[in-house]
Amino acid sequence: MGHLTGFIDIQREKTAEQHPLERIQHWQEYQKTPSEEAIKLQASRCMDCGIPFCQMGAVIRNQTSGCPLYNLIPEWNELVYQGKWLEAYQRLAKTNNFPEFTSRACPAPCEGSCTAGVPTQPVAIKSIEKAIIDKAFEEGWVKARIPAIRTGKKVAVIGSGPAGLTAADDLNQLGHQVTIFEKDDRFGGLLMYGIPNMKIDKKYVDRRIDILQNEGIQFQANTNVGVDITLEEIQKVYNAVLICTGADKPRELPIPGRNLKGIYPAMEYLKESTKHYLDNQYSPAITAKNKKVIVIGGGDTGADCVATAIRQGCKSVVQFGKHGKLPNVRSENNPWPENPQIFTLEYAYEEAESIFGEDPRQYYIQTNAFLGDADGNVNSLETTSFLEENKNELRYWDADIIFIAIGFEGVNNTLFPTIVKNKNKISANDSNFKTNQDGIFAAGDARRGQSLIVWAMQEGKKAAQEINNYLGNKK
Repeated sequence: MGHLTGFIDIQREKTAEQHPLERIQHWQEYQKTPSEEAIKLQASRCMDCGIPFCQMGAVIRNQTSGCPLYNLIPEWNELVYQGKWLEAYQRLAKTNNFPEFTSRACPAPCEGSCTAGVPTQPVAIKSIEKAIIDKAFEEGWVKARIPAIRTGKKVAVIGSGPAGLTAADDLNQLGHQVTIFEKDDRFGGLLMYGIPNMKIDKKYVDRRIDILQNEGIQFQANTNVGVDITLEEIQKVYNAVLICTGADKPRELPIPGRNLKGIYPAMEYLKESTKHYLDNQYSPAITAKNKKVIVIGGGDTGADCVATAIRQGCKSVVQFGKHGKLPNVRSENNPWPENPQIFTLEYAYEEAESIFGEDPRQYYIQTNAFLGDADGNVNSLETTSFLEENKNELRYWDADIIFIAIGFEGVNNTLFPTIVKNKNKISANDSNFKTNQDGIFAAGDARRGQSLIVWAMQEGKKAAQEINNYLGNKK
């Protein structure tokens, strides 16, 4: 495999990026395109390890380790090292429907379980994957695949996020006629409206949607199933239904002052910002321009809010996290191949440091109350610390606008009232993805709960196979 001692002799290199002060002036992707030789050198660091933990796709102590899509990572690393880019793309496409999405949106748990990370640094798997798929599109290798045979069976997929698109792709290739229903005006789910353009340029989402349409999948936008059309009406037309609506019900923060104006769920803010970016004529209901911003929640969505607020010209931005600052290296209770819980300076924090002079993150923060003015607008927060020694010390923070980014509770329970749910998740087992109603299946975050794009895609693939089996047995 690759250079036999490459993982020792060659250093892991981070993909070059635009300087933060340069990239905050626009909304385009900020990573630079590495040369083929640079990518081949990084691919040569892949070890000839006996067991490639990078592709195991397991959950260890509630954290993902390895790739849930079971990507054949060592194989396409070797092919890239040999300069066999077409063959590398073919191996990648065997397991991954949309590498252009995963190589941009996935946090790469494959790298956390890479064996090379034990003696040195893990292989730059995510960068290599992105280079493969980008070259495949450049060379024209990614083409519409028209199914040769049609079964006459019709499947409705509700939701056009990663799970829904993956299931629809596989079901279409199996010969079924697939229609995707999407409540929004554009397709892609969180790929379109949940992740800012600087992380996934929407032209790549639209490009893949065009390919899927050319392959025969039908897309129906502005159709909220359960509101605009009932599940029962869809069942009259389709032989099977797959629910992939995601877990888009935001987790609330029910504390005093929550009814004040200027407090929003993070995803609502990101969606409004992307809508405005895609259509300058669209007037966003939420903007951080000239405002003091506070983001509550220390995850990726919160970081995206930080980066978005900076691009909109906020006065200041602070991000609250309930946990402490992570260590620079793995702690003893976080051994390989667990996903490493270590400190990183993500793109948004680099940008905040460059413009405001400091990392926007504040640790061990517990928000007690939102405070407002006489007109009902939020203007500050009251917090205490999760640290025992500081738990009684009150702090006050000025804020003109606040984004709550503390995760999602699950699906909207008012939709699909006849489908059994448990803890805001649609009840469908791991083996066949069936709900309590015949012919109705569920996959992705709607069934699993908030998770990674690779888990959503894995569930989409598995659900598609189960639906195919169901349709094959149905007269």
